[in-house]
Amino acid sequence: MAALAAGLSKQRAAAEGLGSNQNAVKYLGQDFETLRKQCLNSGVLFKDPEFPACPSALGYRDLGPGSPQTQGIVWKRPTELCPNPQFIVGGATRTDIRQGDLGDCWLLAAIASLTLSEKLLYRVVPRDQSFQKNYAGIFHFQFWQYGEWVEVVIDDRLPTKNGQLLFLHSEEGNEFWSALLEKAYAKLNGSYEALTGGSTIEGFEDFTGGISEFYDLRKPPGNLYNIIRKALCAGSLLGCSIDVSSAAEAEATTRQKLVKGHAYSVTGVEEVDFHGRPEKLIRLRNPWGEVEWSGAWSDNAPEWNSIDPQKKEELDKRAEDGEFWMSFLDFLKQFSRLEICNLSLDSLSTEEVHKWNLVLFNGRWTRGSTAGGCQNYPATYWTNPQFKIHLDKVDEDQEEGTSEPCCTVLLGLMQKNRRRQKRIGQGMLSIGYAIYQIPKELESHTDAHLGQDFFLGHQPSARSSTYMNLREVSSRIRLPPGQYLVVPSTFEPFKDGDFCLRVFSEKKAKALEIGDAVAGNPHEPQPCEVDREDGHFWSLFEEFAGKDSEISANQLKRALNGVFSKRTDMKFDGFNINTCREMISLLDSDGTGSLGPMEFKTLWLKIHKYLEIYQELDHNHVGTIDAHEMRTALTKAGFTLNNQVQQAIALRYACSRLGVDFDGFVACMIRLETLFMAVLCAGLTWCFGHQQLTASCLSLCNLMNMYPQVVFTD
Repeated sequence: MAALAAGLSKQRAAAEGLGSNQNAVKYLGQDFETLRKQCLNSGVLFKDPEFPACPSALGYRDLGPGSPQTQGIVWKRPTELCPNPQFIVGGATRTDIRQGDLGDCWLLAAIASLTLSEKLLYRVVPRDQSFQKNYAGIFHFQFWQYGEWVEVVIDDRLPTKNGQLLFLHSEEGNEFWSALLEKAYAKLNGSYEALTGGSTIEGFEDFTGGISEFYDLRKPPGNLYNIIRKALCAGSLLGCSIDVSSAAEAEATTRQKLVKGHAYSVTGVEEVDFHGRPEKLIRLRNPWGEVEWSGAWSDNAPEWNSIDPQKKEELDKRAEDGEFWMSFLDFLKQFSRLEICNLSLDSLSTEEVHKWNLVLFNGRWTRGSTAGGCQNYPATYWTNPQFKIHLDKVDEDQEEGTSEPCCTVLLGLMQKNRRRQKRIGQGMLSIGYAIYQIPKELESHTDAHLGQDFFLGHQPSARSSTYMNLREVSSRIRLPPGQYLVVPSTFEPFKDGDFCLRVFSEKKAKALEIGDAVAGNPHEPQPCEVDREDGHFWSLFEEFAGKDSEISANQLKRALNGVFSKRTDMKFDGFNINTCREMISLLDSDGTGSLGPMEFKTLWLKIHKYLEIYQELDHNHVGTIDAHEMRTALTKAGFTLNNQVQQAIALRYACSRLGVDFDGFVACMIRLETLFMAVLCAGLTWCFGHQQLTASCLSLCNLMNMYPQVVFTD
């Protein structure tokens, strides 16, 4: 029940503004102002107990305790490294970013781009900190994480070797804002090593809460230059890179001094008059601060002598160390991908600036219940989480060449917390999504997942370009008005992971999760359905009943297992004693702890109903059904359950091979019936639109506790 209370508390807090940039969530409960005040009062510099200056903060493998790379590392405060440390010297700029002995160039490229906008920078790097006023060895930074802003507190002990900062550092030896920012981000992700390798977009989004777009430069849209220009004017963050075909190519330098597999920032574009014709240029920055493009329009290239001298001087002044110009055509030839993070969520496809509307869903893929994999796996694909969006208002400005009015949506599917899980060997999953138009006859369908037949008979209207092992995959999609189903998935089935799905629409759109209702109407057999003169039934009861004509749990186990052991149409090892006790608990109307004749009859009929459903799904008669088939079985048994409950059922009743035997199947059905009976006895109505048991409560209390405290929401 603690998880339920925490969930409800979080919802209330969000409604009150917690999680906004102005009221960020305190990461690990640490409040900067309170901790700083305590340190100032005590005269002791802050030492962070949640991210101590020790080997575990460095990493787990290459930077793990005892590894050669960590030998000789000493943690020092800036006050121990120079006589007059400064937080920021002369304003934070992209030249403050110098890469150290950590493969996080993607993050450094994002930080460098962040410095291009003071407004954005100081949302991440609060101004109220220095090494002079109220210095207490404590600093704080803010990051966006899956729909909310989080404040991360750190101490200022930094890893050094031979008296020099080991990782990110500033060109100015006495400036430390960037090194401290990197440490805070490392804490958020579990360690410094967790930051190795990544996409610049990941840093962009964690610094802004924006939504990303990805462009394959081998197939660029015709208006890409204008898209980049407008994105830079809007303050959006842009990054680019050159793909590698093997690990050996990573950070290999081309003949013209471009680094493969390395993240560059895009910092500007310009059009110049070159030999009487317009020439489009683009400015990039290498976060190393050195190793620059040596081709056309590079520093001191002859092309500069053929443009207006004043323009040449103007552009030359704008380029700092590590920064260079190149022609846009060379950019398209040399680089493989471009990433844009839309900060203000302004349209990049029309001249008119307008805001987007956002709906955010949190979900989970759980093996055996909601981790169905992609369309290559039709037997499980339909079990993935499903979300419905209703687009009924077309864009005000339709793009040229479109034959009918359309609605623009930006979809972003983001997997959560995968960097923290690198420590235990869990990297990024390959993820993607598909979008299906919902037929008229199914538009009111919201209570339960659309089944396998729907997906066998319908092709997607749109989908993410490909399944990728990035933290987020996203795309801009234009669709005719209507209702659509979004199915996010991993490429392979049975992969556990948390995700959030962001739906941005130019016009406000309705969106909801399919199958979020919880309802139960299990089959209730009547004892009169069995002939009272059924000799086999009565002989079985009389054989195992006690002198009081009641059957206890142990007697019930012997009776049922005796009957099922003679069946040749199924493999079954028998019911365990706990399942038999739960059967009695459900049907013991007089509280004797045993079953009388009529109660036993009702149970007998229930078990036969369960068996009928079970055998229908046990196609190969192997004695188990796949965990993902429990969704179909539960529907046949009269239950409508949401994803959270389905996930809990798979975790509770499926074996390591994701099979559910008949004992577990019956135990699950009995426990569900027990809970729903308790609800009905309380005089509450179960249906969508009335009082409804919350998802987290049902999944926890129904499957883990026999007699929970039931919580309801209107």
